[in-house]
Amino acid sequence: MNELKNILSPITVKNVEIPNRVVMPPMGTNLGNADGTVSEATIAYLKRRAKGGPGLIITEIVAAHSDGIAINTQLGAYDDRFIPGLAKLVALAHEAGNRIFMQIHHAGRESLHMLSKGKAVGPSAIPSLIYRIPPREMTIDDIKETIAAFGSAAGRAREAGFDGVELHCAHGYLLTQFLSTLSNQRTDEYGGATLKQRSRFVIEVIQMVRKEVGADFPISIRISTEEFIKGGYTADDMQTILPDFVSAGVDIIHASFGTHGSPGGITSAPIEYAPGFNSWLARKVKDVVDVPVIAVGRFNDPALADEVIKRGDADLVAFGRQFLADPDFLIKAREGRTEDIRKCLACNQGCIERLILGEGNIRCAINPETGQETIYPEGPAANPKDVWIVGGGPAGLTAAFEAARLGHTVTLYESAEELGGQIQYARRPPHKEAYGDWIDWLIGQVKKAGITIKISTEVTPAMVREEKPEAVILAAGGEKITPEIPGIGGSQVCDAWQVLSGAVKPGENVLVIGGGLIGMETADYLSEQGSKVTLVEMLKRSPVQKITSHGYMLHKRLRDKNALLLFSTTVTSIGDGSAEIETAGEASTVSPIDQVVVAVGLKPRDGLTEVLTEEGIPCTVVGDASSARRIIEATEEGARAAWEL
Repeated sequence: MNELKNILSPITVKNVEIPNRVVMPPMGTNLGNADGTVSEATIAYLKRRAKGGPGLIITEIVAAHSDGIAINTQLGAYDDRFIPGLAKLVALAHEAGNRIFMQIHHAGRESLHMLSKGKAVGPSAIPSLIYRIPPREMTIDDIKETIAAFGSAAGRAREAGFDGVELHCAHGYLLTQFLSTLSNQRTDEYGGATLKQRSRFVIEVIQMVRKEVGADFPISIRISTEEFIKGGYTADDMQTILPDFVSAGVDIIHASFGTHGSPGGITSAPIEYAPGFNSWLARKVKDVVDVPVIAVGRFNDPALADEVIKRGDADLVAFGRQFLADPDFLIKAREGRTEDIRKCLACNQGCIERLILGEGNIRCAINPETGQETIYPEGPAANPKDVWIVGGGPAGLTAAFEAARLGHTVTLYESAEELGGQIQYARRPPHKEAYGDWIDWLIGQVKKAGITIKISTEVTPAMVREEKPEAVILAAGGEKITPEIPGIGGSQVCDAWQVLSGAVKPGENVLVIGGGLIGMETADYLSEQGSKVTLVEMLKRSPVQKITSHGYMLHKRLRDKNALLLFSTTVTSIGDGSAEIETAGEASTVSPIDQVVVAVGLKPRDGLTEVLTEEGIPCTVVGDASSARRIIEATEEGARAAWEL
């Protein structure tokens, strides 16, 4: 397409021509084997993304040293035994017409895996801001050994056939640790008061890598252009050492941002950050060096990336999570089918939070294929069926689309007047508009698939007995929970869904009952509308964890709006203009209150299971109809139900 001529143009680095300016950057997957070798799941995952046509793929982190691994499934390059597996990644990329670099990494102190074994090292014995455990301070011999390890890993990358390497000098890992005063307080030649002094280790790593790979082999370095944390270095500081990196042998600079402990989860750029928000940092890099620069930062639109390159802010653009949401987005853009692109929500549920919380390998909340490439059925189904999907929320819509894709005859029933389920409410709180765009996209894809859709239609036992579908996927959602509190039926009492839909106007002084996601986001919406909010939650802390990026931002906004969050608290009665509460056994009154909003969640709605069992009709219950679900669980359950028909 002519309007994408900038991003679709080739670029040459050293002796390597990169066919377009789209970069798939490193993203952790937890798909590797337990011994750090490349698994079949890793191959399937990367092959699927290579098919989408990025000009350059940069692998997930590959360990330079056995003491520097972040998790046990991290790929390794610290021994020759890793070369055959790594070569398979090169082969699949080249077969698809991509170029591929290997990213070389050392976790330093940012590895709970190594900290728990007492093997983690760092420039100084300063605890990680995240894990609160100090590493062992590296000796000069340790430093020389690690520099050599980076060089050896780069040599293995070249032997495996990679087109280049990238050094991970970002996000608080070892190379960044030497740069930052937050982690480097050495007084020898590898420390010092200035960033230029503290850059010696990184420069020696670059020089060693250049020595090992030769003059014609591209070297990229991924940097945190700015740490975005109190006491950390700034982009202006970084500008003073970037020319030294280039002089030492760097050919590309990958301009990322943030570090472990940066507030707001900026390194994982949650939905609160606008697409392309970080391109100004790439510009700061380009101002001081004359090498290609990669821009990073929630990119999910090829047209926006094209504009960034056109105005000279960067030479290439990294689309990270977008490759998880839709590996084919660039193909669709080339063909002019931009309305078919499934855009990343930056929800972080499957790609970041899942890995941080130790819940398994990589997933995508809106693309059930991601991380499950080895079991994803291409279709068609061996035994096509007449399938009913009961419910048109995320689980039901996903089930309907996947079932139709596999060749089943699908009828989708929705009792409400519109499709979308809970997302039609979830799209209304601040910064959640992208959720609405996604559900609109999914509805559009379901309609394009030729599925019979019946809205405002309640499926009854009589319908089931009369028409006897061959299989049913129950995705009917949940019913609002109304707690048994004296006064709950008063005129000033409503629920979160009434407020978010606009059926009830926000009050001036509002009591929100429930501190889960529904309650917290409703409180956020009310605060944005100018309401003075008090939120009560019976648990000791909100189920919306601050460790998640969106959770952090949500708590921060409510705090900034002076919302009062009361945990370990229950409402004992609701009166006219006030409410009685009990916090840790101590009674008190909340007043004045002119509105009470109930947001305690949903309970499953699965009333058809009995008749389906009686009629012998296979049935799978998914989404909120099973139990309260986030998008990631709803879509995965819906997809799997369709795959298993």
